[in-house]
Amino acid sequence: QVQLVESGGGLVQAGGSLRLSCAASGMRFSVNAMGWYRLAPGKQRELVATITDGGSTNYADSVKGRFTISRDNAKNMAYLQMNSLKPEDTAVYYCKVEIGRLGYWGKGTLVTVSS
Repeated sequence: QVQLVESGGGLVQAGGSLRLSCAASGMRFSVNAMGWYRLAPGKQRELVATITDGGSTNYADSVKGRFTISRDNAKNMAYLQMNSLKPEDTAVYYCKVEIGRLGYWGKGTLVTVSS
């Protein structure tokens, strides 16, 4: 059974940094794309960043230049380095992995950015 565990969330002041990690386990097949999504109060879940197994990345316009997604294929880990954080980045951040045609989600980690 595929399990995803996010970590690294917390409370940070505006302008600060956090690094999120996502540990994937239980896969029987290789992980294709990995990504980070977020859900803020009163908003719909939105894509933050994705990375393919080949290393191609995609970012939401709102985080370009501030966030960096990376992955360690050998460890089945994904990371999200978040710099220059803003109060509007406050949300629960979810990791998602795609294996074949299926997508799997973690339970999320809360990021709170104070002004």
